[in-house]
Amino acid sequence: MDESHKPPAPVQRRSAVRALLRLWPYVRPVRVRLFGAAGVAVLASTAGLVIPLVLKHIVDGPVRHHDPGGVWIGALALLLLGLLEALLFGLRRWLVARPLAGVEASMRGDLYRHLQRLPIAFHDRWASGQLLSRGTTDLSLLRMFLAFPLTFLLVNGATILIGILILLAQDWTLGLVIVVPAIPLMVVCSIFERHYSLVARKAQDQVGDLTTLVEESVLGIRVIKGFGRHRSQAHAFRELSRTLRATELDKARLLAAIWGTITLLPELAIGVALVFGALRVADGGLSAGTLVAFLSTALALRWPVESIGFLLAMSQEASTAAERYFEVMDAPEEEPSPSADGAPATAEGGTPVEAQDGIRFERVAFRYPDAPDGSPPVLDGVDLHINSGETVAIVGATGSGKTTLTALVPRLHEIVSGRITLDGADITTMDRERLRSLVAVAFEEPTLFSASVAENILMGAGREAGETQLGRALEVAQAEFVHALPKGTGTEVGEQGLSLSGGQRQRLALARAVVGDPRFLVLDDPLSALDVHTEALVEAALRRVLAHTTALVVAHRPSTVMLADRVALLSGGRIAATGTHQELLRTSPEYAWLMSGAGAEDGGRRTALTTAGAGTRAEGNPA
Repeated sequence: MDESHKPPAPVQRRSAVRALLRLWPYVRPVRVRLFGAAGVAVLASTAGLVIPLVLKHIVDGPVRHHDPGGVWIGALALLLLGLLEALLFGLRRWLVARPLAGVEASMRGDLYRHLQRLPIAFHDRWASGQLLSRGTTDLSLLRMFLAFPLTFLLVNGATILIGILILLAQDWTLGLVIVVPAIPLMVVCSIFERHYSLVARKAQDQVGDLTTLVEESVLGIRVIKGFGRHRSQAHAFRELSRTLRATELDKARLLAAIWGTITLLPELAIGVALVFGALRVADGGLSAGTLVAFLSTALALRWPVESIGFLLAMSQEASTAAERYFEVMDAPEEEPSPSADGAPATAEGGTPVEAQDGIRFERVAFRYPDAPDGSPPVLDGVDLHINSGETVAIVGATGSGKTTLTALVPRLHEIVSGRITLDGADITTMDRERLRSLVAVAFEEPTLFSASVAENILMGAGREAGETQLGRALEVAQAEFVHALPKGTGTEVGEQGLSLSGGQRQRLALARAVVGDPRFLVLDDPLSALDVHTEALVEAALRRVLAHTTALVVAHRPSTVMLADRVALLSGGRIAATGTHQELLRTSPEYAWLMSGAGAEDGGRRTALTTAGAGTRAEGNPA
């Protein structure tokens, strides 16, 4: 994946405990059930530790004294303890299942809402696969951690502590033999935790990279097949898969090492305790029942001790998942507006700006947040006034900032300096929801969602919009082709609308922009994918809409320019010239050159080409 699309790595890694403590606001509502589940699990483990004591009683009592009745009573007690332990563990599982599913759903909902409120600059930097993996894989890891490792880290810790006390109480010398290996175990676990956390983070980031590749391959399947690039994409997928596999093997090696160490040391300690205990029983210094109870208790502690490596591994994966989740949640949302009333602004001298003032750009400058230091701004001092009810076309060379300028009106990006006003109201003082209800946009690359035609179009209107508005929008966009679809406007268009042609998608996007009868309309080359005849029909219908709105239209072809009342030439980050199409042909060589190139690419529109050429020759510059 391109390095520019990777999320920034965390500057400093938090401790695992600190990262996981950030989950507390989500866990707090279900804390009673979680603490209850932990308490039940501790009781279940304690019941398991009572079993060796019952065994001691049986060996030193009924067995020693040849009392069959006592043996049966002891066996019944063991059976009841086993049943109690099983019931308590089942109760623990029941207590945590439902609330933790709710915690995961709550975190996923917060992540989705936060993503909707993040600025466009954030989404420009982050790969979609990285965000997707945080909302799926990482949250599943966190749910599993809360359900199992978190509880059993507490339960096993309590079990080990209680078990050691029981061992020391039975025979402190043998107890020390079991306890001494705990010191090297703690050192090994500390080293393991540090190394495993780094590998776990690397693996989770690589899952995000792989998810991104798969998503891009699915969305771009037409390009891949069209250029016969399936082998190169498969190669890229294999390379990422091998990289992830190598990282997962590193995790497995670390886990195998810690598991082997944690298993070996306790087993050695139990073996030593068995030898010394047997010698003491033979010498009469220790009863057989005490040795049986001691060894049974030690064996009962094997699983809590041996599971430490597994639980630590899951805890580290959960902590890195929490880090990755909060990396996104910590990203600042779009800054709230100082005022949300949308009241008309005032000029610098304090005089109220005239109502119905249209759109004003006043010394507007913009630079992308991740632009290299010292690079020139995309826009630098743009001054433009679009009168109320007027349509102005923006024309400029590729990369001149036309699309960026249109994105500033609905505040998809924030200006660096200057200001933009809508009917006198500074857009930075307007609530974004209100602003975007006033401004409708149609982008050059039409985006459709996996929904019906009607749902896609009515996204651009209020909730009260219905069939009347839908029909009018389809007429303006010349999108009546939808009635021939299997279910008409109820037809699902599929992901990204790829079941439709480029021109059809563009017409539906245009219909979405005009369906709400917007007060301000921003169109980014909305007719580029249409054929000559359809374009002429759309233009004729669109003129009726433009007559009742204030519009800013990015244009590359003379036919689109002719929709506008005036034309503004964007060059060098500023508005270099304004006027009608004919005026700029006569007075601006750059504009005439742009229009001549556009006319040549316009499928043989000789009238526009001839006019542009005449304007160029009038300036003494050959086309």
